[in-house]
Amino acid sequence: MNLRNQLNFSGGPGVLPESVLRQVQEAIVEVPGVGLSILGISHRSDWFTGVVAELEANIRALLALPQDYHVLFLQGGATQQFSMVPMTLLRGRTQAAEYLHTGYWSGKAIPEAGREGPVRVVWSGEDEGFRRLPGEDELAFAADAPYIHYVSNETVEGLQFHRVLGRDDVPRVCDMSSDFLSRPCEAERFSLIYAHAQKNIGPAGMTVVLIRDELLAKAPDGLHGFLDYRKHVEAHSTYNTPPVFAIYVVLLMTRWLLDEVGGVERMGEINRGKAAALYELLDRSEGFYKGRVAPNDRSTMNVTFRLATPKLEARFLEQALSAGFYGLSGHRSTGGVRASLYNAMTLPAVENLVDFMETFKRSHQTAA
Repeated sequence: MNLRNQLNFSGGPGVLPESVLRQVQEAIVEVPGVGLSILGISHRSDWFTGVVAELEANIRALLALPQDYHVLFLQGGATQQFSMVPMTLLRGRTQAAEYLHTGYWSGKAIPEAGREGPVRVVWSGEDEGFRRLPGEDELAFAADAPYIHYVSNETVEGLQFHRVLGRDDVPRVCDMSSDFLSRPCEAERFSLIYAHAQKNIGPAGMTVVLIRDELLAKAPDGLHGFLDYRKHVEAHSTYNTPPVFAIYVVLLMTRWLLDEVGGVERMGEINRGKAAALYELLDRSEGFYKGRVAPNDRSTMNVTFRLATPKLEARFLEQALSAGFYGLSGHRSTGGVRASLYNAMTLPAVENLVDFMETFKRSHQTAA
């Protein structure tokens, strides 16, 4: 099996565009105009200062981000943000922060917030196996909550919100790790957005945080420096040695989004088209492939489904890997099959997967 011909449908780290990979390959040997490998350039250099400035400008342009937001490039993934958010917004408060429990990753954030103060779970899909998201009539948000927190796209279950939640007079905090820059997101309606890079915008090692200035004014004193957004703002994301390589690759990804794709509106159209091709196959498979979530809440990023039996599922995954489709196994907490269609996954690659699934269905339908 030639691994170079594998198509990466894994839940993350995700696929990167071929044009970006070529630039990364060159930069590992020597960054154009610098004469050094990207792996050996100082984070204190003028060159890297320019990288950070351009990346911030590109993200502002892609999201039409107002000037009262800070753009930070941190480490620790979304997991660190599960703690930094409540440390900043909940510590010392008596009112409960409001969280939605819509899947695996939102479930990870809730207990970390509870370490800092009171938390109210506004809605949970756990009893239903996280197969749907709440309707507006199921949500009642408090006017005095310090903030509301939710995950825009649950990578494990394949659920995605297609609307903005919450009250406009309460700060919205959103984990957009698996759909950041995959579509427009009305960033100005959120007080804090965080997203680790290794789904849609780069390799593991870097997390983007967008935070409105007014939140920092209310942050408590006494936070550890590394966990204080204000320290990172003052240092322009170089409070400690940052992941230079990861940040540079994310810069290349934003250039790709701006120059080759044409922005997040166009990226959203492409992603909807890829997801529609795969969901259309599920819907006409006469139950051979069974989607696991409510159709209205389906994710454009992570398509999850099951086959009739564990044995048939195992055969599907084995043959898919042999055919060049990497990473289709579902998350360890849910099993099944998951096809992740992040930004750099191409429509022809998705169409190849659809063709494989059609062939597999014809060959195994009687057994199912």
